[in-house]
Amino acid sequence: MGGKQQDKDDEAYGKPVKYDPSFRGPIKNRSCTDVICCLLFLLFILGYIVVGIVAWLYGDPRQVLYPRNSTGAYCGMGENKDKPYLLYFNIFSCILSTNIISVAENGLQCPTPQMVITSLQQELCPSFLLPSAPALGRCFPWTNVTLPALPGITNDTTIAQGISGLIDSLNARDISVKIFEDFAQSWYWILVALGVALVLSLLFILLLRLVAGPLVLVLILGVLGVLAYGIYYCWEEYRVLRDKGASISQLGFTTNLSAYRSVQETWLAALIVLAVLEAILLLVLIFLRQRIRIAIALLKEASKAVGQMMSTMFYPLVTFVLLLICIAYWAMTALYLATSGQPQYVLWASNISSPGCEKVPINTSCDPMAQPVNSSCPGLMCVFQGYSSKGLVQRSLFNLQIYGVLGLFWTLNWVLALGQCVLAGAFASFYWAFHKPQDIPTFPLIAAFIRTLCYHTGSLAFGALILTLVQIARVILEYIDHKLRGVQNPVARCIMCCFKCCLWCLEKFIKFLNRNAYIMIAIYGKNFCVSAKNAFTLLMRNIVRVVVLDKVTDLLLFFGKLLVVGGVGVLSFFFFSGRIQGLGRDFKSPHLNYYWLPIMTSILGAYVIASGFFSVFSMCVDTLFLCFLEDLERNDGSLDRPYYMSKSLLKILGKKNEAPPDKKKRKK
Repeated sequence: MGGKQQDKDDEAYGKPVKYDPSFRGPIKNRSCTDVICCLLFLLFILGYIVVGIVAWLYGDPRQVLYPRNSTGAYCGMGENKDKPYLLYFNIFSCILSTNIISVAENGLQCPTPQMVITSLQQELCPSFLLPSAPALGRCFPWTNVTLPALPGITNDTTIAQGISGLIDSLNARDISVKIFEDFAQSWYWILVALGVALVLSLLFILLLRLVAGPLVLVLILGVLGVLAYGIYYCWEEYRVLRDKGASISQLGFTTNLSAYRSVQETWLAALIVLAVLEAILLLVLIFLRQRIRIAIALLKEASKAVGQMMSTMFYPLVTFVLLLICIAYWAMTALYLATSGQPQYVLWASNISSPGCEKVPINTSCDPMAQPVNSSCPGLMCVFQGYSSKGLVQRSLFNLQIYGVLGLFWTLNWVLALGQCVLAGAFASFYWAFHKPQDIPTFPLIAAFIRTLCYHTGSLAFGALILTLVQIARVILEYIDHKLRGVQNPVARCIMCCFKCCLWCLEKFIKFLNRNAYIMIAIYGKNFCVSAKNAFTLLMRNIVRVVVLDKVTDLLLFFGKLLVVGGVGVLSFFFFSGRIQGLGRDFKSPHLNYYWLPIMTSILGAYVIASGFFSVFSMCVDTLFLCFLEDLERNDGSLDRPYYMSKSLLKILGKKNEAPPDKKKRKK
């Protein structure tokens, strides 16, 4: 029965890998994979470049960066280079009017004449002037100014509040200057903090070969201790409330969740959940201790592999630069597309009910350089409204933006896939070197990078496209959910939540499958579908080992991130807040306006650095694990089929390689 069941399992998840006498690590003689997908990806990138060129030709981002007057002329540019500030004839029209055109598309446009400040000795000038200050290239009155008596305006408080709101929302000059001063004073100390984070991350990974076992044991015992304390605390709370007779039947149903803390059933339920978790963890330790030992040994091997190939720790810098290029290209393309079109002008009057304005075609197009069409209408003028939506590019603007978003997701996922495949190729060459470090290639990372780019661009694009489609679907669902938040239909909300949960799970699964498929591609050089199938069946044949290794690695890396980020955060807090004294004049903390700013910057930078280093280590563990599973199925320890795994793993598994005859004679 046992043999038949094993045969069924082999049929369900594939048969174990057969021995191949020619296999000696990552295949060097390989061919291009997923050529069709490679061509599609290259054509898509070519189209993405064309979209960028079109956006650059038709776009005008100056409308976002610079203010414009009523004729559409930019302040601080061209003829107005020495006139950087924009003056509104009647600022109260901006405050009281509800027809303010979108700032994102056309900048801040108010229904009042706007002019570049040069001189007021002209025939056309504002009816009153207020002391003002510049904000984003525009002149806004001071909030403490005495307001003049103006026709139609009776509430000075409302006006003052409106001005204050405009200045608070637009003028971040003082805060930005202070932030800039703080960074100027503390940037080198921030670099020191980031250097500390880098050293701590590297030391943590390299020292795992010595302390992985004790550290995992301490962490597991710590989790058991926390659960035990939680059980004790829940029992004490339950006992006190039970003696008081506080029951959920007395409380009834309420939306105030904090009220449930005062009933005994809440603490009893928490007690049961924690007790079950404690029991499960204890059973795991008892029955899976052998697999935990294997996971610890693989973590030690990963630490040794990283130590042998230190260049892999800095490969995330390459990934970071490529990701930055992709994001910057998309942002600039989207900005230029959003600002494409010709300027449009319309007729506008401050008071259309005035005599002489009844027959004026308000909001119709006009020429700002021509004379007023109806001088009998007071305040009639030709003002800038926005940019035309006509034309081929403007009509296709939405489709081009969608193309850009798709390009952003696809290129980002491809860059991440490239990094995973390159690192997998380098670490696989470490595992399959029988005599370490003599058999390790000279430049394994560079060789893996060239090999991946030359042969597997299409496979990486295939996996990245699958993930991109799922992510785009998630974005669409989030957009729909945002639009339906006002709908009080619980059934629709429940269905939407289920769809979002399913897509989230699907994305996680595809990321897991892609990651292991890229490892197989790096080793064997096969196409994406075959590699994904082989990786999945290999992992399913060893599902218990997969789960144990994954959780042990997650626990260890979480502790490592906590150690690095927490250590840098504590040191930064004590230093920048001035709580560390006696370090000498050269190490005195700088005087800052916001001391929390460099602290948060240091913490964020430390997290990014730790995540980059530990992502490499995690990729190393996953690669060595797949190689280890293949080693077990492919070899048997004989002279012709020796194991490539380390001696510690052989000892844990109770296996050994057969010694050559000459060595046997020496032992005798």
